[in-house]
Amino acid sequence: MRAIVLGAPGAGKGTQADFVCERYGVPKIATGDMLRAAADSGSELGRRAKEIMDVGALVPDEIILGLVEERLSRPDCGRGFLFDGFPRNIPQAEALRNRGITVDVVVEIAVDDSEIVRRMSGRRIHPASGRTYHVEFNPPALQGKDDLTGEELVQREDDGEATVRERLKVYHDQTRPLIDYYSAWERSGDRDAPHYVRIDGMSTLDSVRSAVLEALDQVVPSLRATSSSS
Repeated sequence: MRAIVLGAPGAGKGTQADFVCERYGVPKIATGDMLRAAADSGSELGRRAKEIMDVGALVPDEIILGLVEERLSRPDCGRGFLFDGFPRNIPQAEALRNRGITVDVVVEIAVDDSEIVRRMSGRRIHPASGRTYHVEFNPPALQGKDDLTGEELVQREDDGEATVRERLKVYHDQTRPLIDYYSAWERSGDRDAPHYVRIDGMSTLDSVRSAVLEALDQVVPSLRATSSSS
């Protein structure tokens, strides 16, 4: 299975990607993890990526694509892979296509912007331990206090409403067009086009997980045999 999971920040795509990888025995390839591993590896591409990241600049697509090809050549990708957070834009998707990196299925976890803001801006953490809460879904026993220590909980800067809305804007400008790209490619009838599946991510975590796995079984029939034998 070769898959891409798309969705806005906070849609839960990373969590669902973990479920898929565990069930079907394929590695999750997330751009951030890949870049950090490459930088630590000391490879030529990793060294170039690290130099760019160290000055706070964006790593060019050409280096990203080179690292992707390098990662896909490893033995653990023999049964497939799942991209989480990649590609991020149309040029990256076109580059995958032009390099002959085929994908079986693209899964979109669709969640309304208002729900994304609600989920992310309600997060609170206990800095010392990393324990997480949510003002609605998982509130502490005492408002604003860690259950174990009684210390103050904080909201990460990334979870502030203004920051969340800015991240959503970037998503809609750069990444959301991939959904139209992949769905149009499938409709074209091209035999190389991946299946496109839209999953309603507004439900519970378990319901979304069941929908994702059922969809994968339907669009990639060989997965049924693989998963049932594991």
